[in-house]
Amino acid sequence: MAATSVNHPLFARCYARISRVVEKRGLAVHREALLEGLSGQVIEVGAGNGLNFAHYPSTVTRVLAIEPEPRLRHLASAAAVRAPVPVEVRDGLAEHLPAADGTFDAAVVSLVLCSLPDPHAGLLQMRRVLAPGGQLRFLEHVRADSAGMRRVQDLLDATVWPHLAGGCHTGRDSALVIQRAGFTITALERFLLPSVRTPMSFLIRGTAHPAA
Repeated sequence: MAATSVNHPLFARCYARISRVVEKRGLAVHREALLEGLSGQVIEVGAGNGLNFAHYPSTVTRVLAIEPEPRLRHLASAAAVRAPVPVEVRDGLAEHLPAADGTFDAAVVSLVLCSLPDPHAGLLQMRRVLAPGGQLRFLEHVRADSAGMRRVQDLLDATVWPHLAGGCHTGRDSALVIQRAGFTITALERFLLPSVRTPMSFLIRGTAHPAA
């Protein structure tokens, strides 16, 4: 039987604290923009501690939030109670989403693709559960824009960083991964957060649709 959970207790505790700081330093604004204009039923894959929930617009009728890490899932469940829209938090993996084909109007990932063992398989699952005309919204770490910083990312990713950060790979080209999974990116913004150039500060936010 395939595993349905992951267990990163140290990372989960650290992430829950650090993420609050990053939110106040600008990420909350990007979460708001990420979810703006969504409507209908949404599946959020890798919900973490539920920081997106407060930003869903009232036009969203239901959010199914998938989070495999038990400590983060517990925090997400608490955040779901305070959310302005109905949110159901469930255990599950991106590679085996517990949802029927063609169910959702949108899929949402934020700071998730960098940490999936098989992001291609996860994105194929997101395509599967999207209804015709559905969309993918993403907010993700990406590969740096300079050769020197890319070398630093590659070194970190090959050594300690994934073990310390719940599987995160700082140098993963998430936009390319999305395209290779059969999505067409229709909107894309690149930015630094924090504004200081570090291996972890290169991000993208955008929208993609399943290619015809």
